[in-house]
Amino acid sequence: MHHQAHVCGIIAGNGHESGGEYAGIAPRCNIIGVKVLNHKGNGNVSDVLAGLQWVINNKQRYNIRVVNISVGTTSSDTYDENSSLVKGVNAVWDAGIIVVVAAGNNGPRPKSISTPGISRKVITVGASDDDISVELSGSKAKDYSGRGPTNACIKKPDLVAPGSNIVSCNVNKPRSAFSLFGPKRDCPMYTIKSGTSMATPIVSGAVALLLSKYPELTTQEVKMKIKNSCINMGEPWSKQGWGLLNIRELIR
Repeated sequence: MHHQAHVCGIIAGNGHESGGEYAGIAPRCNIIGVKVLNHKGNGNVSDVLAGLQWVINNKQRYNIRVVNISVGTTSSDTYDENSSLVKGVNAVWDAGIIVVVAAGNNGPRPKSISTPGISRKVITVGASDDDISVELSGSKAKDYSGRGPTNACIKKPDLVAPGSNIVSCNVNKPRSAFSLFGPKRDCPMYTIKSGTSMATPIVSGAVALLLSKYPELTTQEVKMKIKNSCINMGEPWSKQGWGLLNIRELIR
């Protein structure tokens, strides 16, 4: 729940508990939570595939336009374009839904993009600011963002967005969260997390804003608009893809 609440807050949080300071990217969009993992963040590929199929089946009913996938795996039996996970996200994409996927936190070695981010169709997001040391899974990490290319020599990630020390919703409101904001700005409803899982919903929120302005755009048109609006950070493609997300230019 911690992970899910944080990701949802980045996309659509209204910032109520912080006076709007920690609002999400698209606070007026609607969120449909499709639970495929347990409380520890573990799950089976079959559950993820069932969730993806549910999205396809309910696309028209709920007007689903964007799917955010802030999970991934580097298991050897899924690290292939023919894997069921990649086929699953491709099916969602082919149904006309934008799929935004995390690049994973296994960088900086080459070919460290997580599955299903290796799919050539979906939009794979890395972290633009992984040059600083952050806490990931209980330990300090740096240069963590997954690097391309894929085993099939597909250029990935597609773009990067901020992923380090991102403030968003905190479901259990632990007292330790108070220290994040100082004595004058106590916000127990928020906490800090890092990883490409945090960068991904920033892009998903931006896509939601784009589609609210231009609802007729196709998946490929959305992808091209993102590509053409990114800021070149001067990093290798294997690190930054097209570059840094530029929301103002994207929705202009």
